[in-house]
Amino acid sequence: MAQLDLALEKVLKNEGGYKLHNVKGDTGGQTYAGIARNFHPTWPGWSFIDRADFNLSKLKPLVKDFYLYEFWQRIKGDDIADQEVAESIFDFAVNASIRVASKLVQIVVGAKPDGIIGSMTIAKINETDINLFLAVFTIAKIQRYTDLCNNNRKYSKFLLGWINRALRGLES
Repeated sequence: MAQLDLALEKVLKNEGGYKLHNVKGDTGGQTYAGIARNFHPTWPGWSFIDRADFNLSKLKPLVKDFYLYEFWQRIKGDDIADQEVAESIFDFAVNASIRVASKLVQIVVGAKPDGIIGSMTIAKINETDINLFLAVFTIAKIQRYTDLCNNNRKYSKFLLGWINRALRGLES
């Protein structure tokens, strides 16, 4: 079964590591280790960051717990048989939201797209050919990013980065 620690390592690399970012035009606003203050204002790590306390021994466990409860458990990462598949789903959930990622996964595997990964979706994920899933899911992610930019031009500056992120998920 898939492991959070391996998946989190890749997500954090995609999110810029344990650093504070504030990218103009990013609706998440200020982010630390990919945790957007605008979307997660009650994350306990903000109290350390607001005091300019970037001690990793304090922040790393808070970051891991955040990703475990907010994303990994909600995609049922522990139940996904293949690590690369779990990492691809997890990374997209972090970048696009649990609901969007879950629906896209469900469409790719032929499950009812209700946006909630349950036992039926997990079964379909685990019985799908890994390489086929990764290829089709990557194309679907890129299509989603393209549609987002076509619907709102302000996101266009992020498109190349999003496409590169999606394609990195195909690297072994």
